[in-house]
Amino acid sequence: MTSAALSPTVDARTLEPRLRDAHILSSFAALEEGQGIELVDDHDLGPLYARFQARWPDRFAWNALEEGPAVWRVAITRVPAFDAHGRGRRGGGGWTAPGPHPRPARAVHRAAGGA
Repeated sequence: MTSAALSPTVDARTLEPRLRDAHILSSFAALEEGQGIELVDDHDLGPLYARFQARWPDRFAWNALEEGPAVWRVAITRVPAFDAHGRGRRGGGGWTAPGPHPRPARAVHRAAGGA
């Protein structure tokens, strides 16, 4: 994998609320492996993390850069898919659950599907 190259920041605060998630998800979907986006929003991104996990398990790294109370920032990088037969890469990580929804760990978090 190449080193992560962040594209211009996606500032979701400037988007109409009903269009935010679709714009963020389509921005990530357009990335190649090793590319990423920096996302800025005005609320906890735990629910969005869950959407990424459902759509792209083992295909992204989630690095919380700032966690409120006024601004949340996260770097999201597309990574190679994990291959259960050992041909892919896999990082560690896990959930912490301090609030009503699970939240990604503060450190760089590699989405881990099932292990």
